[in-house]
Amino acid sequence: EVQLVESGGGLVQPGGSLRLSCAASGYRVSTYCMAWFRQTPGKEREAVAGLWTGGDITYYTDSVKGRFTISQDNTKTTLYLQKNSLKPEDTAMYYCAADARFDYRRYFKGNIRQGDFSDWGQGTQVSVSS
Repeated sequence: EVQLVESGGGLVQPGGSLRLSCAASGYRVSTYCMAWFRQTPGKEREAVAGLWTGGDITYYTDSVKGRFTISQDNTKTTLYLQKNSLKPEDTAMYYCAADARFDYRRYFKGNIRQGDFSDWGQGTQVSVSS
């Protein structure tokens, strides 16, 4: 059974930093795609950043480029999202997602949707406010 467990959310002031973690377990394949999504009340879940565990391929939505960095640990079982220069509009519930069948080449085209990923964590709240 695949499990994704997020941690690291909290309250931070504008301009501050936060790092989210996602521990993945249960995958039977060595390479797969992982991503961070975020959602605010009444809106669709938005893909923020994505990564392919098999190589140096990443994706960022335009609003976080230059501020957020997605990475994985050496064991490729923990996903991170380093968030710098946080803004109030970054306030959301953040979800970790993974899928062994998602084609990493889609990261180059963008338009990543919630339905593209089959496995999800429970979410962690990030609030940016003074």
